Amino acid sequence: MIMVSVGSVTVRAAGALREPRVSRWSVLVLLCFSLLLIAVDATVLHIAVPALTAALEPSSVQLLWIIDVYSLVVAPLLVTFGTLGDRYGRRPFVLGGYVVFGLASLAAAFAATPLALIVSRAFLGVGGAMIMPATLSIIRQVFTDRRERAVALGVWSAVAAAGAAVGPLIGGVLVEHLWWGAVFLINVPLLLVALPFAVRILPASPGRADHPWDALSAALSTLGILSVAFGLKEAGSGHTLGRGPALVVLVAGAALLAWFVLRQRRLAFPLLDIGLFGQRGFATGVGCVVLAVFALVGLELMLAQYLQLVLGLSPLEAAVRMLPLMVAAIAGGLAAAHVLGRIGLRATVGGGLALTALSLAPVLTWGTEQHPVMLAACFAGIGFGVEVALLAASDTIMASAPESRAGGAAAIEETAYELGAGLGIAVLGTITTIVYAPSLGTVPGVPSGLMAQARESLAAAAHVAGKAGAAGDALLAAARAAFVTALHSTVVVSVALLALTALAVALLLPRHPAGEPGTEAPAPERADA
Repeated sequence: MIMVSVGSVTVRAAGALREPRVSRWSVLVLLCFSLLLIAVDATVLHIAVPALTAALEPSSVQLLWIIDVYSLVVAPLLVTFGTLGDRYGRRPFVLGGYVVFGLASLAAAFAATPLALIVSRAFLGVGGAMIMPATLSIIRQVFTDRRERAVALGVWSAVAAAGAAVGPLIGGVLVEHLWWGAVFLINVPLLLVALPFAVRILPASPGRADHPWDALSAALSTLGILSVAFGLKEAGSGHTLGRGPALVVLVAGAALLAWFVLRQRRLAFPLLDIGLFGQRGFATGVGCVVLAVFALVGLELMLAQYLQLVLGLSPLEAAVRMLPLMVAAIAGGLAAAHVLGRIGLRATVGGGLALTALSLAPVLTWGTEQHPVMLAACFAGIGFGVEVALLAASDTIMASAPESRAGGAAAIEETAYELGAGLGIAVLGTITTIVYAPSLGTVPGVPSGLMAQARESLAAAAHVAGKAGAAGDALLAAARAAFVTALHSTVVVSVALLALTALAVALLLPRHPAGEPGTEAPAPERADA
C-alpha cells in the first residue's frame, strides 16, 4: 500500500525542462505512469498468494517475507534516495530505478525458489524507493505555476491511491488467465517503452553539494527494520534459527533503531527530523498512520486468502469481492476534507478509526459459509473509515510542523505509511501462523510429512490436499476451520489496536486542526496548499 504526502520537497521555481519543446504535462504523464507501477506492485501480490504457494511451496515465514519485504525495504530507503536525489540530481535516480525495477520484475516473474522471489522483491523495493521521491521532486521542478502545480500534485496523489486500489484486481485477472509470475512480468514491457521516453523528456536537476547524506544512518534504519521484522517472524515459527536466537535478532534490531534515533538527535542534518516527535499532535498523527495502515494492509492479505481458500472464490472473483473496500477508500479520501471541516479533527480521526473497528467486528462471526452482503458492507466500512482517519492524520502531521521543517515532517509521514504496511503483514501474519498451526490437528489418513507441510499456511494445506488422496477433503476442511480461528485472532488484535488508538486520539489531539478556532497556534502555510 503506497500513500505519500506531497509536502516533502522544497519548491524551486528555477527548475526548467531539459528540452523547452517538451510539455510539462508529458513529464507528468510519464511520472504518474512510473508511480502507478510502484503503487500497483505494493498490493498486486495479495491475490496471487494461493497460486504462488502451490508453485513454490514456501514456508509460512518465507511467504510473509515474499509479501512484505517490498514495503520493509521501501520504508527506510525513501528518505535515503530522496536525500541522494537532492544531492546528485534526481533524473539519474529515476532512470536507474527503472532499470532496477525492470530487472527485479523479470527475476521475480521466473523465480524458481522462495528465496529467489524474496531477493527479487527486495530489489523491487530498492527500485521503487529510487523512483518515488524523485517523481514528486521533478513535478515540483517543472510546474512553477502554483495553480498548475496544485493540479499536478492532485493527479499524482490520485494515481498513487488508484494504483494501490486496482492492484488486487489486476492481480486477479493475471493470475486467473495466465500465471502468478505475470503480476511481475507485466512491468517489463511497460518499462521498456517508458525508459526511452524518460531519457528524452525528463529534465536535469542541479545537485546540491550542501545536502549531506549520512550513510551510517541509512544503514542503521534499514538493518534495524529488517532485523526487527526477521525476529518477529522467526519468533513466531522458530523454523530457521529457533525462538531464542530470533529474540536476540529482534532485540538487536531494536538496538540498531535506538542508535539511529540517538544519532539523528546529534546530527546537524539528520536523515529524519526526530525532534518533531516532541510535538504531541505530530507524534499522535504519525502513530495513527502507522497503526491504521498496519491493520488495513495486514488484514487485506488475510482476507484475500479467506475469500479464495475458505470461500472457494477464483482469484478474479476474490478481487471483485474486495472492490467495495477500494471504492470506499477512494470515497473516504474525497470526503475527508469535508468531514474534517464539519466535525473537527478529533472526531474525524477517532470516528474513522472507530468505524474501522466496528466494521471489523462482524468478521468474528464468519466461518466457512458465504455472506456476500455482510462482506461487502464490512469492506466498505473498513475502507471508508481508514481513509478518512488517514487523511485527517496526514493533515495533523503537516499542520503540526513549522513550515521550515515541513520536508522532514512529510518524510516521516511517508516512512510511516510504508513501515505500517510492512509491519502489519509481519505482525498479523505471525499471529496467524502461531494460531493456525496448532489449531490444525492430525487428520486421519494424511501422512505426517504432508501434515507438517499443511501446517505452514492455508495455501500450503490447499496444495497438499491434492496429494492426500481420499483424506484431502477432510484435510482442507480442517485447515479452513483452523485458518478462520487464526483470522479471528488477528481481527481481535486489530480491533484492540484501533480502539486504543481512537482513545489516544480523543485524549491527545485538539478538537480542531491547528489554525482553526479553538486551537492555540496558527497553522503554518504549506508550500503545496
